[in-house]
Amino acid sequence: MKRYFLHLAYNGTRYHGWQIQPDAISVQEELEKCLSLKLGEKISLTGCGRTDSGVHARNFYAHFDLEKNINNCEDLVYRLNIFLPNDIVIYKCWEVDCDFHARFDAKSRTYHYYITRNKNPFHTHDAFYYHGKLDMELMQNAADILFEYTDFTSFSKLHTQVKTNNCTIMKAHFFQENDLLVFEIKADRFLRNMVRAIVGTLLEVGKGKITIQQFRDVIENKNRCSAGTSMPAHALFLENVEY
Repeated sequence: MKRYFLHLAYNGTRYHGWQIQPDAISVQEELEKCLSLKLGEKISLTGCGRTDSGVHARNFYAHFDLEKNINNCEDLVYRLNIFLPNDIVIYKCWEVDCDFHARFDAKSRTYHYYITRNKNPFHTHDAFYYHGKLDMELMQNAADILFEYTDFTSFSKLHTQVKTNNCTIMKAHFFQENDLLVFEIKADRFLRNMVRAIVGTLLEVGKGKITIQQFRDVIENKNRCSAGTSMPAHALFLENVEY
């Protein structure tokens, strides 16, 4: 048995996330269908994580096991990309050790959430439009508080089947990228809806609707109902995964 890794990217607009779901189109389903056809055997992919419905990935990794050898990975990538829809691309395929795991061996994931402060028809599908005053210094001060905690139950979607809501955050900061405001967050793992809930709550700070202390209280309450609104998925990108 051989194990192969895929490096890919996708626009998540028309997908119900990465993971296969009943009665809903997913990125995993599209890829497995394509790989199974091209390789002549049933392929099951294991992704580096799960992205929610509508979320994009600039860099995503997955592995699969195969009975036979792939003689020319570069040619396989070329043939897969011809067959795949335009919103999914495979960059590379290569053989790895049989115990190397796309999900469990990932050391960190980095997400970007994009906000545009001006109405822009070219960012309709990849940034959240917010018009109004924001206190960026307060928002960054609130983001810095995230490093003090590991339990992020308040920012997790309710009733998810995970053993723990603990995550170690390594980066959490805002920066300007051309005309976009970007929130970058890096952690060893993320909970469902976590990034979008954090951004929604940070915006509440920036608008002056909650104080820094109230932001801290939100985390310590460990109650999703006390956090801000979950932001729209279309502005969230999985930017990087490190092994």
